[in-house]
Amino acid sequence: MKKSDLHLHSNFSDGSETPEELLNSIKAAQIVTFSLTDHDTIAGCEKMKTLVPPEINFIRGVELTCETEEFGCHILGYRYNEGDKGLSDLIDKGKKLRRVKLERRIEYLRDVWGINLTQDELDWLNSRPSVVKTHFANILVNRKLAIDTVSAMKKYLDACVVPNTKFSSEEAINTLIEAGAIPVWAHPLGGEGEVHIGKGEFLKRLDFMKSLGIKGIECYYSRYSQDEIDFLLEQAKAHGLLISGGSDYHGKNKTVKIGALSVDGLEVSEENLTVVSTLKSKDLK
Repeated sequence: MKKSDLHLHSNFSDGSETPEELLNSIKAAQIVTFSLTDHDTIAGCEKMKTLVPPEINFIRGVELTCETEEFGCHILGYRYNEGDKGLSDLIDKGKKLRRVKLERRIEYLRDVWGINLTQDELDWLNSRPSVVKTHFANILVNRKLAIDTVSAMKKYLDACVVPNTKFSSEEAINTLIEAGAIPVWAHPLGGEGEVHIGKGEFLKRLDFMKSLGIKGIECYYSRYSQDEIDFLLEQAKAHGLLISGGSDYHGKNKTVKIGALSVDGLEVSEENLTVVSTLKSKDLK
């Protein structure tokens, strides 16, 4: 079976592994088609494309953090055109907004908790293309102020009020389409640590996402049961949407196993993912 995993993160966003380390994990798991989908940055893909051997299919990807008027969501964009100005401008816009959020969290740790970050810690944060709570949590865990990143975020960061840095779903999907990418709704029933929505709410949201131009849904996901996967597969086929699947692997920053596309660790072949067959008909490099 030719295994695929279309939802992976490197340390260019909130994963723990460098692109080199991630590629080693991919090889060890015998995955032959994968996508690097870092949050709101494509810098990791720029590095990854120089590393992947010919026998492995690498699909350029990105995961955009979005919201509608009623709910938050993540949009995966597969095989964007390299150098697309619209996508680059959107990513730069997000980077500037996240810089404000970064400064707010630094001030919060100092003013509320009396935690002053060292210059080395500040330099490390400032060197990241995309800084999220996990990066701060890793610093706190390394200082032995928390036992893991989840408890660190809950205790020290969750109460910090920060400005909104999410893209509008319409803007994100339009930008991806104009960049030649296939926009896919990531973990549509709910992601890591979220309460999963019911079928009625999903169908309501699906109608809205289709109106914005979504082309596929992530049916296989490491936090979904077989019943949830079967429901999503049924809906994808009924609505003429592409089927995608990914583990949402973050290395040591999550307990997700690479290549695991269900809560029971299901591994999925390329043939199960219609989005892969669509992408493989194009030049992926």
